[in-house]
Amino acid sequence: MYPILEFDSDRNAFINPLDLAEPLDVSEHCVLCFFGEVVEKVARDHHARLVKETRWEDGPHRLYEIDIDGRRLAFFQPGVGGPIAAGLMEEIIAYGCRKFIAVGGCGALEKDLNVGHLIVVQSAVRDEGVSYHYLEPSREIPAQPEVLQVIEEVLNQRGLPYRTGKTWTTDAPYRETKKKIADRRKEGCLTVEMEAASLMAVASFRGAKFGQILYAGDDLSGEKWDNRGWQSREDIREALFWTAAEICLGL
Repeated sequence: MYPILEFDSDRNAFINPLDLAEPLDVSEHCVLCFFGEVVEKVARDHHARLVKETRWEDGPHRLYEIDIDGRRLAFFQPGVGGPIAAGLMEEIIAYGCRKFIAVGGCGALEKDLNVGHLIVVQSAVRDEGVSYHYLEPSREIPAQPEVLQVIEEVLNQRGLPYRTGKTWTTDAPYRETKKKIADRRKEGCLTVEMEAASLMAVASFRGAKFGQILYAGDDLSGEKWDNRGWQSREDIREALFWTAAEICLGL
């Protein structure tokens, strides 16, 4: 038996989030936005309240809150990669947030997913480590149907084109070999990223609502990698934040 498959269902860990993070006066609705520049712009332009600043070894992580038409919305940038994103989400659940929508970029495994095309995560292939500490081993983790419904309703109302499908969550972006990419495409993966399965597992374990929308970035579908300048699409990235905010407040 490999250690990653030795799942322990004991809910009482040696260190629990509530040992370190006390409940705060914060909205239960929270957007996880991987676009750091968007988080800081929204915080600055809308005079966000700093709910909490926690410090990990990589620096400060700030949980903000703004008012949208009389309703409170929390938001933060969850780092990059499953371990830090999951750890921060654990703390923010302990603070009091319970309903989450995540938005971020991904690698496109299909050529027709142009930069900025939206993909609603329907399930995630668990090719990472974090999720195996929260749920029993399985190949995939499904999205929450009730959250998927709200996401699709808002995207349809806004007339935003999107695909619904499977993503491949991996810890090793520099080990996405041609064979692995081909294998994931054969099993139906549209995208590759580093956090979805981890965040979905944390939400399931803690009884929180969670859904994720990805925005197609670099292209991994051809013979050579194409960056496509995906991180420069400022208008798409900020618009996706506000779409996520609307969805989150609808949960």
